Amino acid sequence: MVVFPNAKINIGLYITEKRPDGFHNLASCFYPVGWSDALEVLPAPELTFQASGLPIPGGEQGTESNLCVKAYRLLARDYPLPPVSIHLLKAIPIGAGLGGGSADAAFMIKVLSQLFGLQVPTEQQQAYARQLGSDCAFFIENTPKYCYGKGDEFEDIALRLTGRWIVLVNPGIHIATAEAYAGVRPRQPEQDLRYLLQQPITDWPGTISNDFEASLFPKYPVLPSIKQRLYELGARYASMSGSGSTLYGIFENEPNLANNFDGYAVWQGELI
Repeated sequence: MVVFPNAKINIGLYITEKRPDGFHNLASCFYPVGWSDALEVLPAPELTFQASGLPIPGGEQGTESNLCVKAYRLLARDYPLPPVSIHLLKAIPIGAGLGGGSADAAFMIKVLSQLFGLQVPTEQQQAYARQLGSDCAFFIENTPKYCYGKGDEFEDIALRLTGRWIVLVNPGIHIATAEAYAGVRPRQPEQDLRYLLQQPITDWPGTISNDFEASLFPKYPVLPSIKQRLYELGARYASMSGSGSTLYGIFENEPNLANNFDGYAVWQGELI
């Protein structure tokens, strides 16, 4: 079975408080986008894992460190899973604020349930996913959500950007999570993000923001430069996703990027 784990973007991202366990609570909208990896899972004589495409950090630590394998091990504790061969083709930039690793793990859970007729309920799939990453559970249903808590709690949100186009630009800058959070002072947003998202998209640039931009943009000037260029190309709204370093722009129609963003990883497509 072959599936295509997709990325997500954050539309608005507010760090609201630091938790006693060291994590942070947040408020954000997670929205699925089409930039995807490819994941093949087949019955096999023994469990194997192979990766190709973009290099995966920590790959030298061996098979067991990969989230797809961890997802298999998690389900195998509760279900009689036969061994499988796993081939992951990485195309989504890693550590880029797009949730690619979490998507791979969530899709692995869904594939195993479907491939072997386990009929794992959605809520149980989400519970497994939460053990693998804060945003992993989002990809089980993979629909627009208002997210809170560590990013692992969510509710449906009536936001559809279908027909608009998105451009994602990753300049290849690695921003460590600890570095990103070190520059943020937790606060409650002035207005509820769920309300702001129901307003016209032309209002978003002045009302919806990503808390990480304030501290990271001065340190990495290429980031605000990319954001500004997206607006110049006609984006209705542009922002950084997650803690970076990917930026995105939402357009009414397919944009002509011409020679913009040469040397960067770029993806564009229609929103669903």
